[in-house]
Amino acid sequence: MNDALFSVGVLVLRVAFGASMLFAHGLPKMKTIIEGKASSFLDPVGLGSVFSLYLATFAELVCAAAIIVGLYTRFAAVILAVNMAVAVYFLYTQNPQWSNLELAFLYLLGFAVIAITGAGNASVDKLIGWKF
Repeated sequence: MNDALFSVGVLVLRVAFGASMLFAHGLPKMKTIIEGKASSFLDPVGLGSVFSLYLATFAELVCAAAIIVGLYTRFAAVILAVNMAVAVYFLYTQNPQWSNLELAFLYLLGFAVIAITGAGNASVDKLIGWKF
């Protein structure tokens, strides 16, 4: 595969997964914080509901936006992959049916692929020469 096609493919993957995470998950979590409902968030790893929500919001809002533009892409993708791994584990322990795990698992795989491949040429990482 040539480098241009690879970069276009990674760009499409980054924008699709990043935007989906940002708009479907990050912004609703930010709304939960703004509305003062942080204490109702789940606490899957025992850090407290509020802190868990802040961590998830950072990942799903800030890291997703970074992935969309290709800024510190591998670092942001690792954070999101870990976030989704926690979600998969938590969902599995609650109800181990595949239909409950599928979306989080697909996000986990997508962000893992982005962490492995990097941002490609159409990215801020490429413009600033940052490598991870």
